[in-house]
Amino acid sequence: MVRFFLYGSLAAIIGAQFFTAFPEATRNVFALLAFAAGFIVRPLGALVFGSLGDLVGRKYTFLMTIMIMGLSTFIVGLLPGYESWGVAAPVILTLLRMLQGLALGGEYGGAATYVAEHAPKNRRGYYTSWIQTTATLGLLLSLAIILMVQSYVNGAYDPVPQFANGAPLLGPDGQQVMLDPFRAWGWRVPFLVSIVLLLVSLYIRLQMEESPAFKKMKEEGATSKAPLREAFGQWKNIKIGLIALFGLTAGQAVVWYSGQFYALFFINNVVKVDSFTSNVLIAWALILGTFGFVFFGGLSDRIGRKPIILGGCLLAALTFFPVFHEITKTANPALANAQDNLAVVVTADPATCSFQFNPTGASKFTSSCDITKALLAKTSVNYVSEDAPAGTAATVRIGDVLIDAYDGTLTGPELAAARTAFEGEVNAALTAGGYPVVAADNTTVAKAEHFFDIFTGQKLKIIGLLFFLLIMVGMVYGPMAAALVELYPTRIRYSGMSLPYHIGNGWFGGFCPRRPSRSRRRRAISTPVFGMR
Repeated sequence: MVRFFLYGSLAAIIGAQFFTAFPEATRNVFALLAFAAGFIVRPLGALVFGSLGDLVGRKYTFLMTIMIMGLSTFIVGLLPGYESWGVAAPVILTLLRMLQGLALGGEYGGAATYVAEHAPKNRRGYYTSWIQTTATLGLLLSLAIILMVQSYVNGAYDPVPQFANGAPLLGPDGQQVMLDPFRAWGWRVPFLVSIVLLLVSLYIRLQMEESPAFKKMKEEGATSKAPLREAFGQWKNIKIGLIALFGLTAGQAVVWYSGQFYALFFINNVVKVDSFTSNVLIAWALILGTFGFVFFGGLSDRIGRKPIILGGCLLAALTFFPVFHEITKTANPALANAQDNLAVVVTADPATCSFQFNPTGASKFTSSCDITKALLAKTSVNYVSEDAPAGTAATVRIGDVLIDAYDGTLTGPELAAARTAFEGEVNAALTAGGYPVVAADNTTVAKAEHFFDIFTGQKLKIIGLLFFLLIMVGMVYGPMAAALVELYPTRIRYSGMSLPYHIGNGWFGGFCPRRPSRSRRRRAISTPVFGMR
């Protein structure tokens, strides 16, 4: 899991290395799409390795998946960037991510099946819940490794000058762009160090014995000759798969990713807490919340899996909105106060307002409406949209200040002057209304100087709110492996449980867009993101 999450935690930095030819926003989307490639193929990995696990055994399938995962992760650390290999670099990166996804598609089902078949029947929830901790611990360990490497590399090495096509890359101020060493090359270190984890994992797995339930089944000649056909070709088993997908894994996946990955994205990108502090706060919440998986897994052995999983989903549905709102108020009081008290209204012809998603970099959002909303979203401004007559240029009212937007189809100095004037007026009005437009001037936002700098009321409250999210994650995820294992007979267990799990977690969870409604008259922060799960 550490290997799979390293990419997600470093997606923005990797995007700058492998999608250099595109503007920043577009390359970030491409970096996330490369991350998503791992989710796309997870169900295929579940079919391939699930079938092998039911045919030849759990142990040997384990060895194959860990080798594929470990080597593909290590190679990412060696892969040259776009400047060296051109378009081949992002293509190979995406293929490596797909290999990781294939391997992960076989990892989980094998681990859950192997442990469940060793555990006493009345303790399956407790024993398999330790597997459930590995996803959260993988995220925690990936963050810890990144924080340690980042601190060391940036402290020990000088910034790296940047070049484009052999010439110095200049910034808006005319000076050569300099990258801190972690962003320039240090991000590769965690991927390269992962080879050590691979060797340790291989040693441990070589010492393991085959599952007693599988050995007994094989001795009796009761193994399935076509586990995929048996698991997904008979209605009685298809029905179980649909129950597993829609009744268990789909809802669990949304809660899991929203409570961990999206919480990290939200604090950093929406609430505008710096990345180091965001990682520190999430890391502490993960440390405190991991016990919940084991607690609720053990509790499910006594009161059942269903009430705990459904209770977690219901609690999440009732509390997610107020909890995330409270996180905003606590982590960045100035931003929350401005969002609640400053009226911002965008009036525009709705026909000129686009859904601003540009994965290819070919679309240009030049209408006055798009320009206005993009600028507001960049500063996490809450606004209300109102319709204007057809052909009317967009305006934005910030408090009592009315500002006309410019037409993005202008060119040359005229465009630059219009952009500078518009952004200056908007930012000045937002600043006057209380928005912390200049991050360096915001003294209310949470900030950690080092990993143990958490002992203030503000930071402890944020960690407490994040811990509450982790409790709900533990409720839905802790008993999950046992619940899935118990749905299927031994002969098709690996195949049967793997597919619904990876469709639920890889697709329902991984691709669930977290974006508030854009409907008219609704207050919204228009920050789209695909969950990294």
